[in-house]
Amino acid sequence: RVASPQIRNTGTIGGNVNQDARCIYYRYGLPCYRAGGNTCFADTPEGVNREHALFDSDRCVAVSPSDTAPALVVLDAKFVIRSTKAERVIGAEEFFVGPRTDITHLTSVQPQELLTAIRIPKTWANSRFYFEKVADRNSWDFALVNVAAAVVVNNGSVERARVACGGVSAVPRRLTVVEEVIKGKSQDADIAKIAGQAAVRGAKPLNYNQFKIPLMANLVTRAVREAAA
Repeated sequence: RVASPQIRNTGTIGGNVNQDARCIYYRYGLPCYRAGGNTCFADTPEGVNREHALFDSDRCVAVSPSDTAPALVVLDAKFVIRSTKAERVIGAEEFFVGPRTDITHLTSVQPQELLTAIRIPKTWANSRFYFEKVADRNSWDFALVNVAAAVVVNNGSVERARVACGGVSAVPRRLTVVEEVIKGKSQDADIAKIAGQAAVRGAKPLNYNQFKIPLMANLVTRAVREAAA
């Protein structure tokens, strides 16, 4: 459910990762910070912000709408970006940028540049992978929160893991604290629950998106439990 059948038939993964911010105020053309103004209309007492960020907001509280982004971060994908003069290759965590880096863009693609390829290394080829998203509709829709996890289990214990969530910040949020919690541990329902609780530590909800905190915690719990099983 990354996209509708129509979009999957005509679009590309490059288009998915390069989507602009999901915010009704920004997309309707209001002069917010991301559009070059000096106000965040979503982060006000009257703001409609149930779809917005829990973490790492800096003037702008919009989130990345890409479902593939957390999965690519987890898989440590490399992004190939070309211009007429040069080619550069950067990691997924560098490709996506937050408002502290550039409030007017969600990726590091610059004017006159084009994303030409996404390379997925073999690093996680034998891992157990998990992805899940929760949206308002069962049919295709943007995620309220999504989660991706890759886990390598050796002799019943987690040898290494990468976990990331989308829909909770302007960039896919890699959950290194969760990775540390589960590393070296055996598959256990209590450990999965602790990991879920650790994932939402430091969340700063807005007026109408408090529900995302338990939603995110439950998704991470399930991802850890299933991927490490």
